[in-house]
Amino acid sequence: MTATVRVTAPAKINLHLEVLGQRSDGFHELAMVMQSIDLADQLDCSNSADGLIQLSCDQPGLSCGSDNLVMRAAELLRQRSGFSELGAHLHLRKRIPIGAGLAGGSSDGAAALLALNTLWGLGHSQDHLRAMAAELGSDMPFCLAGGIQLCFGRGECLESVPAATQSLGVVLVKDPSVSVSTPWAYSECRRLKGDHYLSNEEAFAQRRQDLRAASWLNPLRAAEPPPLRNDLQDVVAPQTASVQTSLRLLQNLPGQLRTAMSGSGPSCFALFPNRLDADQALNAARDSFVEAGLDAWSCSFVAHGAKLMP
Repeated sequence: MTATVRVTAPAKINLHLEVLGQRSDGFHELAMVMQSIDLADQLDCSNSADGLIQLSCDQPGLSCGSDNLVMRAAELLRQRSGFSELGAHLHLRKRIPIGAGLAGGSSDGAAALLALNTLWGLGHSQDHLRAMAAELGSDMPFCLAGGIQLCFGRGECLESVPAATQSLGVVLVKDPSVSVSTPWAYSECRRLKGDHYLSNEEAFAQRRQDLRAASWLNPLRAAEPPPLRNDLQDVVAPQTASVQTSLRLLQNLPGQLRTAMSGSGPSCFALFPNRLDADQALNAARDSFVEAGLDAWSCSFVAHGAKLMP
């Protein structure tokens, strides 16, 4: 077994989030495009001889108990290994804001699967790890694969797309005092839009094919920026003042290509032709973001999900 393992866990943004309809299992059928960015957490893992799995974190407000996806991923991996004596010390360095619509928790869980598979020498394939990830969360298979992916089903069914011809820049903002419940957001979507949901697999399949064929996605590039559809934004923004403020300030940034909310929010972002333009826009508007009570970052697209570090 390896002595220590370090994994980076990138955040994601949604370039497209379309709610197609309601599934028989209670989940929503989705058609999405997700993209990893270089705002990332870090998970450090080392073996423990006492057979205990213990998690610590540099962010005091985050639970390190059995409800944390890192712990759930570790316990599932140990259970599937058949070796109950396996133990580990895990330390999470948080940079991705919590409850932000950026899949920070899912990315941390994906990092735990990758790290402990290596630390414990289990030898699971990426496909096997993604199957376990899908048991733990809808976004987690993407967080393992990363880059840019089409995501269907409840988000766990991935299809690769052509690599971007250039790495677009991102300015990302979030009100640290606000979080949005994902179940609430989908419940509101159903309440407000349920009468217009598609109702059969044939209709779902057609929308998937439409998204696969979208010209802006083949490949992604600044010359034809993505429209940034997010059906949850339509229901969350009218009821969340910080999202309205975030979008207004982002739309006023010089040089921005498109703006949108990510996931169920409340994080919002603007796309730029490159990282330099994003950096300059953030620097010019930093005082406005501070005055509005928003945390802000400039980011780049990355072509990976959870990744082992040297």
